[in-house]
Amino acid sequence: MLSPPSADAAKEPAPPPSPRRLRAAPRLDPLHLSLLGVLAVLAAVGALTTPDEFLSTDNMQLILTQASVIGVVTVGVTFVIIGGGIDLSVGAIVALASVWATTVATQDLGLGGMLMCAVLVGLGCGLVNGLLIAYGPMVPFIATLAMLASARGLALQISDGKTQVVTVDAVLDLGVPDSYVLGVPPLVIVFAVVAALGWLLLNRTTFGRRTVAVGGNPEASRLAGIAVRRQRLMLYLLSGLCCGIAAFMLVVLTGSGQNTNGNLYELDAIAAAIIGGTLLSGGRGTLTGSVLGVLVFTTITNLFALNNLQSDVQQIAKGAIIVAAVLVQKGRTTS
Repeated sequence: MLSPPSADAAKEPAPPPSPRRLRAAPRLDPLHLSLLGVLAVLAAVGALTTPDEFLSTDNMQLILTQASVIGVVTVGVTFVIIGGGIDLSVGAIVALASVWATTVATQDLGLGGMLMCAVLVGLGCGLVNGLLIAYGPMVPFIATLAMLASARGLALQISDGKTQVVTVDAVLDLGVPDSYVLGVPPLVIVFAVVAALGWLLLNRTTFGRRTVAVGGNPEASRLAGIAVRRQRLMLYLLSGLCCGIAAFMLVVLTGSGQNTNGNLYELDAIAAAIIGGTLLSGGRGTLTGSVLGVLVFTTITNLFALNNLQSDVQQIAKGAIIVAAVLVQKGRTTS
């Protein structure tokens, strides 16, 4: 007669650990740590060379405010590059949107009308870019280069080469210290919100996964059922939206609109995305890295200004950083 099973044998086996428990803790990207290290070095240099000016609250607010406008543009550019494209027209779109939003007729509509105008102009330019590239089809470099020339020319024609001064008090009030929230300028808050929403869109939505897939391998994405053309169109619309928001922020910051606004923004935005780890070939990139890249470049500009160094040396330093970042990218992709 068989003996009854022992108490230990009768016990049910322990359930496997929950997948949530097995989930690895988030790791910091080495590149992000490197950029944080660069920011720390720049802060140390500023503290040693101009301690009273660099470490002041006003200067910290100035750095963040200046980073906000180009930072919003960089968010859109990062999406475009990850999706396998390029956008050389962002600076010109910012100029056109700022000029259009500061015409006398638009200012009569108040703050809401000016904001809506800037956003619609940005979306319109992004729509044209997207249609030419996705359904043209045109090479992104050529299409956005044409938009750069056209938007600059239209901005010059609308403004007649003159500076359009903002007279709407509600807009001007957003740039004064009385509007700061706990010492944080409103433009910085807008930048933080746009960057956070962009991060969620890229990392937590189907749109973000499709963007990475299209940038990495468009043909495989098409075979997998992704509407590649529509995805590219949406990416340029997103870039145009960011340009429209940035144009309104620039109007608040400067209190005017002019056809020279946004000069070389395309280079600064692309450079910030590159040193932040975004591949120019597409398929990989992070908004966290792009934001850190913007802060690095803005801090460098601030240090050069505080130390009365010439702008040509600043441009050389930026170029050297870009070359170094591309070489690091190449080493990481080939390893």
